[in-house]
Amino acid sequence: MTDDDLFSRLPPPISEEAARVDFLRREIAHHDRLYYEQAKPEISDREYDALYRELVELERAHPEWASSDSPTQKVGGRPQGAFEQVRHLVPMQSLDNTYSDEEIAEFVGRLHRLLPDEEIPLTIEPKVDGVAIALLYEKGRLVRAATRGDGTTGDEVTRNIRTIKEIPALLSGAVPEVLEVRGEVYLPKEAFARINAERDEQGLPVFANPRNTAAGSLKQLDPNSVAQRGLSAVFYGFGAYESERKPATQQEFFQSLKRWGLPTNAQIWTAKTAAEVIAAIRELGATRHDFPFETDGAVIKVDDIAQHARLGSTSKAPRWAIAYKYEPEQARTRLLDIMIQVGRSGVLTPVAELEPVFVAGSTVARATLHNEEEIVRKDLRIGDWVLVEKAGDVIPAVVKSLTDERNGSERSFAMPSHCPVCGAAVTRTEGEVAVRCGNPACAAQVRRRIEYFSSRNAMDIAGLGEAVVTQLAEAGLLHDVSDLYALTAGQLLPLDRMGEKSVENLLSAIASSKEQPLWRLLAALGIPHVGVTAARTLSASFGTLDRLSAACLEELQAVEEIGSIMANAIYAWFRRSEVMALLEKLRTAGLNFGERDPQGSVPAAGGKLSGTIWVLTGTLSIPREEAAEMIRVQGGKVSSSVSAKTTCLLAGEEAGSKLARAQKLGVKILSEAEFRNLLEGTFSE
Repeated sequence: MTDDDLFSRLPPPISEEAARVDFLRREIAHHDRLYYEQAKPEISDREYDALYRELVELERAHPEWASSDSPTQKVGGRPQGAFEQVRHLVPMQSLDNTYSDEEIAEFVGRLHRLLPDEEIPLTIEPKVDGVAIALLYEKGRLVRAATRGDGTTGDEVTRNIRTIKEIPALLSGAVPEVLEVRGEVYLPKEAFARINAERDEQGLPVFANPRNTAAGSLKQLDPNSVAQRGLSAVFYGFGAYESERKPATQQEFFQSLKRWGLPTNAQIWTAKTAAEVIAAIRELGATRHDFPFETDGAVIKVDDIAQHARLGSTSKAPRWAIAYKYEPEQARTRLLDIMIQVGRSGVLTPVAELEPVFVAGSTVARATLHNEEEIVRKDLRIGDWVLVEKAGDVIPAVVKSLTDERNGSERSFAMPSHCPVCGAAVTRTEGEVAVRCGNPACAAQVRRRIEYFSSRNAMDIAGLGEAVVTQLAEAGLLHDVSDLYALTAGQLLPLDRMGEKSVENLLSAIASSKEQPLWRLLAALGIPHVGVTAARTLSASFGTLDRLSAACLEELQAVEEIGSIMANAIYAWFRRSEVMALLEKLRTAGLNFGERDPQGSVPAAGGKLSGTIWVLTGTLSIPREEAAEMIRVQGGKVSSSVSAKTTCLLAGEEAGSKLARAQKLGVKILSEAEFRNLLEGTFSE
């Protein structure tokens, strides 16, 4: 589902504020999907919370704009389709966030206004930056584990949770008949460092941070793979609790967790006043990098559990708890130089070389500056003293220059007129900020193209990541992608970190890639404007690479979804002399040019959906591309837009403008359940 589809059924904006509400809902929903469903956040928690708070304030000021679709009415992310979905016995809410001492004082004051004349003891504990989990124990035996999901329904991940050695399958001592404990699954920092070191040695891309790695690990379908990651967990709360007597306080519950054998935080602070809470937060913050897990804040809770019920909750968060987020740690250091990296398409990216400085638990020596406009906007000069931080405590970033400390020796930066790698003249297209090296034979571009050629969305050659490609190129073994297919064990074994098993696996993966279907080769070649979807369309339309390369402009433009810009780019690309030479090398190497597509990679002759055109919209329980592949395998075609030619619209939840257009055109609309029934039965108009 595109961002434009989401919330498209809301009334059109009637004012600047209404337009802002519409924008904020789309933007927050986009970042929710990245964080909860894909574990790939683009912005920091602070930036997210600023957007969220602005939306809350606007919705409070304009209750007439209330909508159940708003992210303010939802918890967490949608369950993932690869796992069975289970309903929590008690909904799992998230916490409101705060960032200042004043907001902590306001929270404590609000508690006392809601419960006047009552003493309200509080607990303070580290906020583990992991993945929320709920374990269901019946008579002390673990029967189910589920992620938070959308707060009411999550993914059942019991087999994966059983691989975590700290989580007991059977609780110790006297336990409730039914107990649902809540906590966080996390990847210990030491394990994270080990995994990334191993991936680097294997030439695989390293993981961005422990939280995302933990989330991705729980999505693994093979428990053996999960076990190798070394996940751990911390528990701190409960949902369902069927017993003659429930714990009276949070502190009593923490003691029960320890007695049952469940891991919990090593230290819990207590307080009664806002000043004591703030002091505890400061003390926790001073030691937070010593924890085995990443932590980005503190959680403040009302200790008395009976008071929880009296305080209640909003639709999203309890009123008896709040999360305090620490300010991103900043450090002062010197900008020593600005270097240039060259990407596979020739884009030159400036990178800050910093005097190494310790910030947020690790040493930072480099940070991307994105483009020349970013450098000008921040007024950065070589030799400046600058402030650096880690966005979300993860990604190094230069925040600003300390202009008051300049002494006149600082130097302005300008993008080079020639590529620093190959010396070719650089170009800039009018209206773009990107500066490009125009030499396709540039060594840096070649390395990046080979990395992309080998990536998962292209030829999917395991073990051929950045480190390995760089080593092979520096050894003079790779000059373009065709050289991959000429590598021998004799060439590889003398190289660093290339044992017999590694060499055997790499050569086997390269050989297997020769049989990849045509669409993967088309996606891997780096044809301008051609991604996975367009590669599939071209493969289905022309059948072989030879027919595609020989196609005239009119034939290319006649393909549905291939517009004139893409058609012209494809036509011109295939007529470049270096491209023709490369394709001949790949043909000689024995790659599949479409004549021998593996079974299932092309539409099935006489398939159930043969001759039909489908459009997908809304959120499905499986990845969109997986559903599209199911259609293609049965002979159907997948289009990105609804037209009079569309046979069926597969509509998931929150379907937007495409659903409305399909209804207007009288296109057959199927739910996901109906779609699955269709594949099991026969198709009818």
